[in-house]
Amino acid sequence: MVYFVKSRYNDSVIFESKTATSLRDAVLKAVESGANLSGANLCGVDLSGVDLSGVDLSGANLCGANLFGADLSGANLFGANLCGVHLSGVDLSGVDLSAANLCGAK
Repeated sequence: MVYFVKSRYNDSVIFESKTATSLRDAVLKAVESGANLSGANLCGVDLSGVDLSGVDLSGANLCGANLFGADLSGANLFGANLCGVHLSGVDLSGVDLSAANLCGAK
């Protein structure tokens, strides 16, 4: 099966994986390959415990994503949608949250 990480703005493909077993796995492969995830639609994806340190997630839609215990240190979340995201145990050191939507985030 092919998994796609798509743009939240126009549904274009940002990254595709033919070897991933889930959308979570596709995101992990995208991060490993150094793909730019700026503007990615990651709404509802389980990213718990994932190392996203230093990743460009500016403008990404993470609404409802599971980020429990994720490492976001140094990530760029400028303008990201984190509406309803549970941020317990998330390393946010050095994160740019300017213009981010934190409505309902815990």
